[in-house]
Amino acid sequence: MDQKTHEQAELAGRSRVCAGCGAVAEGTPPTWTCSVENGERRYFCDSCARENIRAIEGRLDSSWW
Repeated sequence: MDQKTHEQAELAGRSRVCAGCGAVAEGTPPTWTCSVENGERRYFCDSCARENIRAIEGRLDSSWW
């Protein structure tokens, strides 16, 4: 998790922060995607997940896309 995403996650508390665009949502929306990269969970909003679905399904780390 990069520093920006980590700081956003701390500020959001129970909210989820998209690792792609920084969008914040209460709880974990059912339309968001969770990816485990290097042992850390990363959440992606439906827009970011939709834009990168092939890379996600191919299990490429988000740093590749």
